[in-house]
Amino acid sequence: MPLSDQDCILRCRNGSPEDYRLLVERYQGPVFAFVSARLGDRTLAAEAAEEALVRAFFALHKLRNPAAFHAWLLGIAGRVALEFQRARFRRKEVPAADDAIAASASHPGAEDDDSALDEAIAALPDAQRELILLRYFQNLSCQEIAARQRLPLGTVTKTLSRAYAGLRELIAARENQSSNLEAIS
Repeated sequence: MPLSDQDCILRCRNGSPEDYRLLVERYQGPVFAFVSARLGDRTLAAEAAEEALVRAFFALHKLRNPAAFHAWLLGIAGRVALEFQRARFRRKEVPAADDAIAASASHPGAEDDDSALDEAIAALPDAQRELILLRYFQNLSCQEIAARQRLPLGTVTKTLSRAYAGLRELIAARENQSSNLEAIS
């Protein structure tokens, strides 16, 4: 049985920092998707996600409620993404989104399906994204999510249903955009 977030955090705090790798494995994808949506640059997002995970490790002693690790980590990731955006603005770089569009036009299909899904998840509204992450990245059942989030089961299932529909729309729109870029080039 895999360790819960709380167990990993307690073990890290009690002198077993190598258990943090389990949290990294569990949250690396969701954190990347979260910062990727804000930064629009996969390379910069990978850097920001790594920075957020490192900062979270060194701040574990400040986390009051280990059950809220996921939300706490996303808060850190949001602040890191904002710092990266400000740094990019100060350097007056060319927006990375333009570079990504140009790269995908010259190399159609270069990005894999996982990146499309990560970006689609990151584009969901916060409430939907959080439930998707709990359902599929933490493998929680709808009842477990309802208990953890203190929501009625019907609200969880309805929100997940809306999130699925949103993901389908976002991925279909992305595929249409890719098709249009291929037709242009």
